[in-house]
Amino acid sequence: MSSIDQFVLGVDLDGVCADYEQAFRASVVRHLGRAPEQLPPQTVMDAYSQWGLTFEQFEQAHRTAVVEDRMFRHMQPLPGVSEALWRLSNRGVWIRIITHRLLFNWAHESSAADTAYWLDANEIPYRDLCFIGDKPNVGADLYVDDSPSNIVALRAAGRAAIVFDQPYNRDLPGPRAHTWEDVVALVEAEFAARERQVPLPLELE
Repeated sequence: MSSIDQFVLGVDLDGVCADYEQAFRASVVRHLGRAPEQLPPQTVMDAYSQWGLTFEQFEQAHRTAVVEDRMFRHMQPLPGVSEALWRLSNRGVWIRIITHRLLFNWAHESSAADTAYWLDANEIPYRDLCFIGDKPNVGADLYVDDSPSNIVALRAAGRAAIVFDQPYNRDLPGPRAHTWEDVVALVEAEFAARERQVPLPLELE
């Protein structure tokens, strides 16, 4: 049950709305001198192990990508995300962005500011922005996420969750969305099954 009397959709960012892998790969190539062919497509969550990085090297590479390259400001949106979320918002779905981007100390200002900038620049409608790792305790009626650990934790807590398809989560049971059109269909089906007071639509200026 959400904390407000609306249908709340909890939306992850990296790997769901934004192409984190492409942006991080470009930064690693630039700063660590790796050839692109040395960085295979991510098939496990800890891509750094596939790319021959230690966890310490990953931490430094991630910090560089966030602070120097402003990755969270410039990464590409995944196809159809803005249009899909506007369709849902205009139907009265309360969009709550939930992301765990504050991973390391002394990079929080750029992480938070660049996230807000990216959401506005890519016309992503939302009513709340939460930086938190403990997603089951963020009140939402339905979540969309790509992380296997997040999906498992959400479902263990009794939360409904859509798996946004990525190579590293193919072993998880559905419901599964391969595109943002799939997300819309799944959310609309869930939304229609519940009787909720809905907020007025946001206006796109």
